[in-house]
Amino acid sequence: MGKATDQSLKPPGVLLAGGLARRIGGGDKPLREIGGRSILSRVIARMAPQCDGLVLNANGDPARFTPFGLPVAADSIGGFAGPLAGILAGMDHVAARRPDAHWIMTVPADTPFLPRDLVARLDAGRRAQNAQIAVAASGGHVHHVVALWSMDLREDLRRALSEEKISRVSEWIARYPLATVEWPATPFDPFFNINAPDDLAAAERMAALDDNGTDQERPQNLR
Repeated sequence: MGKATDQSLKPPGVLLAGGLARRIGGGDKPLREIGGRSILSRVIARMAPQCDGLVLNANGDPARFTPFGLPVAADSIGGFAGPLAGILAGMDHVAARRPDAHWIMTVPADTPFLPRDLVARLDAGRRAQNAQIAVAASGGHVHHVVALWSMDLREDLRRALSEEKISRVSEWIARYPLATVEWPATPFDPFFNINAPDDLAAAERMAALDDNGTDQERPQNLR
């Protein structure tokens, strides 16, 4: 991967699927289907064109994700330490394979309607504010793990998780220069994610309004 220019950042992307999905009855939310396609395939289709390779953060047997053709990076911090552990796993995976990468993009793997301009607008926001982290927001809510992260924060994050036992993303990122970029929440929120059984029905209705079917799934991997 060549070093990104000032005009266009195309960072490695990390799809976060390490949660326990308790509110939806367990299992892998990204493997649930909406409109005949898995949620994960929709996320890949949205993020592959915006990123220089993708990696999936997930715990347990990685073989269940084999059909998607992506490498799987498990948390190195035990005990299901939350999304910060997944972000660290992604950073470690990228650092080992793309040592010239200065930024990574993270998104939850259960968020099927992500904006096609996600990376571009977050990158513009962090440049404008000279920030180390740029996060997405919509409808009055900040989506802390839909974010662009400086790889310079990797060892700070490791210490926060292993020594300080910090688990809340909002608590950790408050320490650093932060840019927040707002998206409209109409006709639906592009950061809608699947947390409960009723959300699947809502996502089906959103999929009918969305033109996600025109996306091309072109996942590059970060092996």
